[in-house]
Amino acid sequence: MTKICGDASQFATSALHGYSLVHSDLVRMVRGGVLRATPGRRGKVAIVVGGGSGHYPAFAGYVGPGFADAAVAGDVFASPSTQAIQNIARQADLGGGVILGFGNYAGDVLNFGIAAERLRDEGIDARLVATTDDIASADADHADTRRGIAGDLVVFKIIGAAAEAGLSLDEVEVVARKANGSTRTFGVAFDGCTIPGEHDKLFHVPARRMALGLGVHGEPGIAEEDIPSPEALATLFAERVLAEVPKDGSRRAAVMLNGLGSTKQEELFVLWEALEPKLRAAGMTLIAPLVGEYVTSLDMAGCSLTMTWLDEELERYWRAPVDTAALRHGEIVGEPAATVPVEDELPVVCTPSVTEEGRRGGICMALAMGKLAESLAAKEAEFGHIDALAGDGDHGQGMARGSKAAAHAARRAADSGAGPSTVLRVAADAWADRAGGTSGALWGAGLHAFSSALDDAALTDGAHLVHGARAAMETIMRLGRAKPGDKTLVDALVPFADTLEARFAEGQPIADAWRAASDVARDAALATKDLLPRMGRAKMHGARSKGNPDAGALSLALCAEVVGTVLADAKAQVTA
Repeated sequence: MTKICGDASQFATSALHGYSLVHSDLVRMVRGGVLRATPGRRGKVAIVVGGGSGHYPAFAGYVGPGFADAAVAGDVFASPSTQAIQNIARQADLGGGVILGFGNYAGDVLNFGIAAERLRDEGIDARLVATTDDIASADADHADTRRGIAGDLVVFKIIGAAAEAGLSLDEVEVVARKANGSTRTFGVAFDGCTIPGEHDKLFHVPARRMALGLGVHGEPGIAEEDIPSPEALATLFAERVLAEVPKDGSRRAAVMLNGLGSTKQEELFVLWEALEPKLRAAGMTLIAPLVGEYVTSLDMAGCSLTMTWLDEELERYWRAPVDTAALRHGEIVGEPAATVPVEDELPVVCTPSVTEEGRRGGICMALAMGKLAESLAAKEAEFGHIDALAGDGDHGQGMARGSKAAAHAARRAADSGAGPSTVLRVAADAWADRAGGTSGALWGAGLHAFSSALDDAALTDGAHLVHGARAAMETIMRLGRAKPGDKTLVDALVPFADTLEARFAEGQPIADAWRAASDVARDAALATKDLLPRMGRAKMHGARSKGNPDAGALSLALCAEVVGTVLADAKAQVTA
């Protein structure tokens, strides 16, 4: 539901007024809409677009040079009145006639149509352009009855540029018909939207399902499916829209992946990553693609794909400069850049060990990293839940990601013959790179310090491990500036390193000393439930974590336990 609403009956007017205050350099508010703050040249064809509110940035966000001269705003999802359309078009008229652009909905068709008749009676030549891009709303044989949805943006931008270029009213109308006839949109919704002042959505989509063929006025889709992977959703979009590509038409297209209000930009970029190569593989050249929120439906979750097949004229106007609140760029020149491959992971460059023992040690180190990754993946959800009590809930995910990358890098290094120090150093860098954040940086630095205590030409022995644990602890404490009692991984790491060093000095075999140290680390990690956090963002919500152990301390203790198991297995093999 809308959280900032005030008087629901005045929501659309208040939003429009606030918008006009922010963008006073571009627009000025009049009753029922906005006009360009600085009118275009005399004699220019005026482009007036509009429809119901609730679709920002459509339509007010597209008023400015290179686009619309005015926008008419009805109430939420309601057509503007005939009087408002007529009044604003009259003020926008520059002597060259007026194009009235809107989506193909009954109320808009009626009100814009009546307004056009009245304007013509006044001596203002007014033409109608109703967008019909929604392929889900009617089959190809009845394309003229289709709804106008996100394709509004492309069609209106093209005719706005045509008018800015000085075309006559007849010529702009021809461009408009061509652009609309070449535009297709298909979309999906993950959930419905909420009218301001209401407490429930206009429709609901079941959890983990999506509605196909959405409208932008709160209409439900025409079918439902499970939400697929980005790859599968990209395939769905591409197949539905490309099914209507003109058989003898251009293979160059303006493309827009549009968010409907509450689907985040990052999600759209993930989908675009999957979608873009599919469109290119189909032979399409993508001209100045747009990914973002351009025609929304209040807080609806969902997205749509729009494609407009371009001839030379349409492409020129699509590339033309525009200066509005929601779309602003200079003339776009040149061909689309070729896709450049991006490496998926850090390169692993290492020198093979000069000894067989060193190469065997590298393999053992890679085995240990693989075991860590398996164990941390299994605990990802649990650690994330614990971390969410006072932190941001990403600890489990970060540990799983980091250890997985580390295990992969370690295996590659070991396969190249690297010794244990190099394998661990490579794994440390991969861990920090993939995990990110404070935890990733500390784990990467700690493991890097640990690697400095190992010998690439020898199997790793107890002294190496003890010195490595001490080096890791000192590095993590120096960089993180945490100390015991702060409710961090240090609360488990310090007693682990101290116990390991003491037991090994007493003469215990390294496997036994490590097991004893990991037991102490586990107990210390569990004891952090009685502490209040004094480091990081968790300290802001310390009381919430009281009674629950620290996720970082628990994951450290788990890692110690896993490595202890690897050492115990190695000891058993030696004595067998």
